[in-house]
Amino acid sequence: MSQWAVVVAGVVVVGYGTLSRRLARTAVSGPLVFTLCGLAIGPLGLGLMDQARDPEVTRTLLEGALVLLLFADAAAIRGRDLRREEFLPLRLLALGLPATMALGWLAAWPLLPGLSWGELALVGVILAPTDAALGQQAVANERVPALVRGGLAVESGVNDGLALPFFVLALAAAGEGHGYPGVVPTFARALLLSGVIGLAAGWAGASLLHWSAVRRWSGSDWAQFLVLGVPVIAYGTCAAAEGSGFIGAWVSGFAFGVRLRRVSAGGGGVRAPAPDPVRSTAFTERLGLLLASLSFLVFGAVILGPALQHVTWRIVVYAVLSLTVVRMLPVALALLGTGLRPASVAYVGWFGPRGLASLVFGLIAIEEHLPGITLLGDVIAVSVGLSVLLHGATAPFLGDRYADWFTRALRAEPGLRENALAADGRSGAPSAR
Repeated sequence: MSQWAVVVAGVVVVGYGTLSRRLARTAVSGPLVFTLCGLAIGPLGLGLMDQARDPEVTRTLLEGALVLLLFADAAAIRGRDLRREEFLPLRLLALGLPATMALGWLAAWPLLPGLSWGELALVGVILAPTDAALGQQAVANERVPALVRGGLAVESGVNDGLALPFFVLALAAAGEGHGYPGVVPTFARALLLSGVIGLAAGWAGASLLHWSAVRRWSGSDWAQFLVLGVPVIAYGTCAAAEGSGFIGAWVSGFAFGVRLRRVSAGGGGVRAPAPDPVRSTAFTERLGLLLASLSFLVFGAVILGPALQHVTWRIVVYAVLSLTVVRMLPVALALLGTGLRPASVAYVGWFGPRGLASLVFGLIAIEEHLPGITLLGDVIAVSVGLSVLLHGATAPFLGDRYADWFTRALRAEPGLRENALAADGRSGAPSAR
């Protein structure tokens, strides 16, 4: 990487950090700022970065960001969060996510000729997970009902982890006959073995953190570093065993959170103050967010820029469909019978941005050198780039318009389904990263 590219990255971080609160009220989102700056220093601009010269930097940055965020998001998962938001996240995850993958697969069939059925499935799976950070104001606007905000936040925090097994199996299916292990050995190594490794790492890490904390043997700073090491160990061990490091990181986060909450409640025969999972992973999550922001800078420079040089109408049409019909139709079907008004269904359906998980999954697929990988990579790059632009730009405006509608509708109908959490005295909502 050029030294000047490093300087630019530092300037962008400092500049956005200076203006972040002010920009949060506008259509200029963080991912958009970093992506545009990336385009400016990539092959289409100053030429300070390119994929051929900086492949390891790209992969390390994107994968590191996803590993840390997968771990932090999984550690924060609680069954009560899924129940607290009532039907919304469960329906989006159990019905909407698989339907989005399937519809994305079918929509790619006529628009992306030349791809095998496995590669078409990869497109659908890679572009299914959502990233609330790209439309932060849509979730952070406190005038939007808590049911909707919380449902979108929980969906975004969980669906990238749930999409991992589908991605691993789709990649195995697409790579059969091209030197890639078959579906069965991939399932055994990537899902089962990685799950066991992640479970052991997360459980052991949480137990060690609690044991050290109650004895006051570790300082607060190093306790955060201890937590940071858990996903690193899980990821590295799974990679060494030729499994999926991402599945290992996600499972380790889930096990870490469950174990800490258990000892906090007095489970496992231990009745002593236990570290809170969310506070314990705060440093890991913040570091992940910083790496994710820098990932969008690299994305603009070495992935989106080259893709724009040979974009076709088929790629653009599929990208638009992926962000609209492929997302919104499954959401509408998943929410049938819930009592939500069409405005709420449309709001939830539209704010399903594609972000970091799609980029990392796409990068891994590209490195497998499948026959249709160039087209697949361009589709993913253009789809994520379009999402960065459209979801970031529309979040403030549509968030305010939807909130205005909700206020008027609530006056006319106090028992509105969207107001279920407030009616139960639970007006808060989990934060989105």
